[in-house]
Amino acid sequence: MTEKNNALSRGLRFVRTYIFLMSSISAAVIIPCLWHPHIEAGDLPSHTFNAWLATLVQQGRAPGLYLAPQWYNILFDLLLLYSVKLFGFAAGPKMVVAISVLTFFWGVFSLIATVSERPPWFLTPCIAMLAYGYTFNMGFFNYYLSMGLACFGLAILWKQPQRSDWLAAVLIFSLATLAHPIGQLWFAGTLAYLAIRKKIRWPWRLILPAAIIAIFFAAHWYLENWSDFEFSWPERPFYVFNGLDQLVLYSARYRFVAYALLAISIFWLVSEYFQRREAPIFSNAFFLSVELYLLAFCVTSLLPQNLRGGPYSAWIGLLVSRLTIISAIFALCVLSSLRPSKPAAVATFACSLLFFTLLYRDTATLNRLEVHAESLTSALPFGTRVIPTLASPADSRIQFVHHIVDRACIGHCFTYSNYEPSSGQFHVHVNSGSPLIAYTAPDAQEMEAGNYIVRASDPPFVDIYQCDPTDFTVLCARTLTPGEKTGPPEPTSNK
Repeated sequence: MTEKNNALSRGLRFVRTYIFLMSSISAAVIIPCLWHPHIEAGDLPSHTFNAWLATLVQQGRAPGLYLAPQWYNILFDLLLLYSVKLFGFAAGPKMVVAISVLTFFWGVFSLIATVSERPPWFLTPCIAMLAYGYTFNMGFFNYYLSMGLACFGLAILWKQPQRSDWLAAVLIFSLATLAHPIGQLWFAGTLAYLAIRKKIRWPWRLILPAAIIAIFFAAHWYLENWSDFEFSWPERPFYVFNGLDQLVLYSARYRFVAYALLAISIFWLVSEYFQRREAPIFSNAFFLSVELYLLAFCVTSLLPQNLRGGPYSAWIGLLVSRLTIISAIFALCVLSSLRPSKPAAVATFACSLLFFTLLYRDTATLNRLEVHAESLTSALPFGTRVIPTLASPADSRIQFVHHIVDRACIGHCFTYSNYEPSSGQFHVHVNSGSPLIAYTAPDAQEMEAGNYIVRASDPPFVDIYQCDPTDFTVLCARTLTPGEKTGPPEPTSNK
């Protein structure tokens, strides 16, 4: 292989060949970023609110807050900060989110194309659904960016990389590190796995995944029996976290999409088997993809859902739920290693239409909730401290609906229970005694959960809560006094 035929050169030739098709797909993929006034995505309003806090810190108008030097979990926040400075809080976040979506979409596309040795055009509806799946709707955008960048890096280094490929991969690795540690670890871990795997002959090669699973099983046992970490295991059975869970979002209706895709995948695999009984059935790329999928699934099933190092530390939350995106990516590699199937392509496109129809409807409801939040907060005097105690519907997996109040507060009020500064995991930090933000992560979490009892030493708070049992988008506000608990007021007795 010559330097002119490296991964970067092949990628540029591919882009030049399919520039019109790629541009059309990209335009379609970012439509959900534009179809409502606000992008509703869990943590995104909190990131946007903290970009506003960062601008106040730089202006010297945020007592008790400061920007900490940080080299991880910051890339999306930096992009957001400078975008709102240049384009404002309406256009800036949409631009950065659209860039993040395209980074993830084309990163996954590139990795699948490299693994299966063919561009997965027929899987673009599935990649688009994954791009707007659980990770996106929870608003884990630093993690989301890191996974997209890691996919690009793996695609570059997957097969016989040249020197220029390594230089590009180092740059991508650095950006993935700035975004989130998990993307960096997945990137490095997968490369190490592939390098070791190449040096082992069949059938001894099976020892490698077995050894990795044994290590994680031992860590699981140690965590459960000997460690001092606080943790919790997933509430649902391990087999639910198979990658399709990334498509189950705001209600149980999304399960139909996941089950339909599972049925399509099984039908596709069985059809491939029976159509090729007389010839070699599956390629090496297929078996490698299956191996990586099963390894990712097994490792994920052994991890805790939530973890923290001590009572005053912030939780590393929803670890299993977010890591299943890796299983989903490798599952798409498996499907792309099969021969293209027109019936399967039509069926997956139909599933994507249903998925995005549900997503449009549910995010429109959240936009209506945000309109109510803006109406409440716009009437508050500047500097009012608020504690939102909003809850998602019972069948929704997207838990961070209360952050909608964060974005509604921009320019008006301060979300005192905002967890980012107190967690120490983001670039805005808080000092003890700040009048704007809670100092400890446990206090912030108890406030948001509706379990915090107001102390006499606390500053005045306004609680924003849902007050109509028939419509969760209707909000009310009340001023809390010492001794009261955050959350909706207790119903009064008729006696």
